[in-house]
Amino acid sequence: MAVCSSCNTLVLKDFVEFKCPKCAKHTILRCKHCRQTAKTYTCPECGFTGP
Repeated sequence: MAVCSSCNTLVLKDFVEFKCPKCAKHTILRCKHCRQTAKTYTCPECGFTGP
């Protein structure tokens, strides 16, 4: 099950997936809406916060 790291909604399409830019241990998922509105996310592994 894929959940957006910013808004915690289920994402099925139009999302991006990438490793945390700081620790590269946790996978970040971002839905289209959160990417377009630059909503922040926080890595649960290291606490890094990004747009």
